[in-house]
Amino acid sequence: MNTVIKKAIDPNTEKEYEIELPAPEIVRQAILDLDYPTEGIKVKETADKLKEVFKLSNGEKIAKKWDGRRYLDVFRYDIVAPAFKNLLNKGKLKQPGGSRKPYFLADGKTNPSIEEIYQKIRDELVAELLLQIKNNSPAFFEQLVIDLLVAMGYGGSQEDAEAVGRSGDGGIDGVINEDKLGLDVVYVQAKRWNKGSVGEPEIAQFAGALDVRNASKGIFITTSDFTNPARHFSERSPKRIILIDGKLLAQYMIDHSVGVSTVETYEIKRIDSDYFAETK
Repeated sequence: MNTVIKKAIDPNTEKEYEIELPAPEIVRQAILDLDYPTEGIKVKETADKLKEVFKLSNGEKIAKKWDGRRYLDVFRYDIVAPAFKNLLNKGKLKQPGGSRKPYFLADGKTNPSIEEIYQKIRDELVAELLLQIKNNSPAFFEQLVIDLLVAMGYGGSQEDAEAVGRSGDGGIDGVINEDKLGLDVVYVQAKRWNKGSVGEPEIAQFAGALDVRNASKGIFITTSDFTNPARHFSERSPKRIILIDGKLLAQYMIDHSVGVSTVETYEIKRIDSDYFAETK
């Protein structure tokens, strides 16, 4: 049997060593020979089955490598995963939820999966939204925040939110009902920030403004980001302070159709196997 040498590391001693594992071409054929469900099979299941097919020793089964963040199974990630992807791209294998499989152009080159294309479009839209927001006035941004919170279910209606209004003083830019009945209110700080990340002092000032109003809940929204000390302060604060950075703000706007409109809608369909099942 053709084999390859792979490096592994002992998690206890961090000492590196080498192991001998089946070569990729043998693994690819072994995957094709597996008995797996018609809806497909996942990489982990494949690796677990192949460990038994190739009769790996216990040491080979549990061998780990360090990827900079965590320990990974060498056989699964270095041997099975590349072989699995190769077969998947050639259409010889499928996973549960087949829409994740890349599709091919006439010249044989692969295109990104539908999910990857969707995410790329969404990421570009996030960037465009933030640029548009930063090009408008602070007053526009404060109203945008109210519009978004109403779209997310706070305040009841746009009229209710406008009636609650923006106070614009003492570190508070907006006040909105938490529910349609107005049983509780949420104070809002909307910071159109163009000079780096929002730091702990700004969050502390906001918490102080909540104290003045005997309020327990607040939302701090910025077009920028928050420093780690700012995030830690909000986590430690006895107040319930939610931090929404620029990227998350834009994601919420997309999800709740604020400042965006639908251009096209595509239906992704698959075979209805029940329809084609003849009754014997």
